[in-house]
Amino acid sequence: MLEFLDSYAWIFWLGLILLFVVIEMLTLEFTFLMIAIGSLGGLIAGAFGAPWYVQVVVAAILSLLLILTLRPPLLKLLKRGGDPAKSNVDALLGLEGLVVDQVTGSAGHVKLSNGDTWTARVSPHTERRDLQRGERVLVTAIDGATALVVPAAVPLTETPTKEAP
Repeated sequence: MLEFLDSYAWIFWLGLILLFVVIEMLTLEFTFLMIAIGSLGGLIAGAFGAPWYVQVVVAAILSLLLILTLRPPLLKLLKRGGDPAKSNVDALLGLEGLVVDQVTGSAGHVKLSNGDTWTARVSPHTERRDLQRGERVLVTAIDGATALVVPAAVPLTETPTKEAP
């Protein structure tokens, strides 16, 4: 049995490399790519005449080193060019809206500036507890499917200045 492993280990390594590359193409997270490269190291060790158990150790050590050293910088490079636009909950934070139904500490509805109508509650971080219909609000947090809002600051209107005659 051990002679069989020593003689045909290269077939095992090629099968593992192929399997790990296919899995990597499905997951795209570089883990299985690093394991495939480690398996390539095991294949190369076998080509130089190392016994099967040394090949396994070489593959394991090489895979682990690649996962710990090469994978993190590759992931960082991959995410560096990402879309800077906010999405999901992050896109809602800071949006202004109008109160549709009276908003209290437990219930209410607001229509946000992006056109969505949300169930809302007054944020516990504000002194004021009830917001009337038509008031402007600002989203400070999202709790499940409920927007936590505070009254929006009313912009200061410029006081008319008297012109010199």
